[in-house]
Amino acid sequence: MVDMNELNYAQDIAVPQSRSVTTVFGWVMGLVGIALGFMALGAYLGRDLSQGAAVTASLAAVGMLLAGSFAKGLTRVGGLGIGWLFATAALLGLGAGPAMHYYASARPGLLAEAALGTALTVAAMGALGLTMSRDLRSWMRPVSIGVFIACGVGLVWTLISGPLSPILSMVIFAGSALLLVIDFNYVRKHATEQDVVWLATGIFVSIVNIFFSLLNLMSD
Repeated sequence: MVDMNELNYAQDIAVPQSRSVTTVFGWVMGLVGIALGFMALGAYLGRDLSQGAAVTASLAAVGMLLAGSFAKGLTRVGGLGIGWLFATAALLGLGAGPAMHYYASARPGLLAEAALGTALTVAAMGALGLTMSRDLRSWMRPVSIGVFIACGVGLVWTLISGPLSPILSMVIFAGSALLLVIDFNYVRKHATEQDVVWLATGIFVSIVNIFFSLLNLMSD
């Protein structure tokens, strides 16, 4: 299971009066789409990795997410932030490669169902977040920490005992879906150009968490 969403969303950024929600939204989702492409490429290249190599790649990706969340101004904006996001996505893909290869060979329908469920969830949560009049910014930190803890427990559980329990998968799914609502709400109400990379990172991680949660739930 993939790790966390952003732990330290910037809650005190001054928002200029002149900002285009459509432009910021387009940039954010563009980066999310490219990051998903890098993850898919990593999964293809890592399809034959050993279990040890896959775990190492996954842990490295988790480490990059943690480092990125605390390295304010370095991996959260600009070209370095974008490169950091894409490298993290590729490592996540490498770590997931063997499992994805197994499902693609043995249960391809399950992958398609999980992907469809993820797409529907993202569309629904995104629409909810963009249309809500209430400002959800104050929810970012507590929900992010909760998802981080659940994903950390899930990662340890996977390394020690194998597949996650359905309950933990549901917790990660629900928390990540809620984070999508919060992130898209932030895009509508507060986001500027300086927020594009970290928002894209948070949304990307939530999408990955939702996909693997659904995959685990559907495979039971």
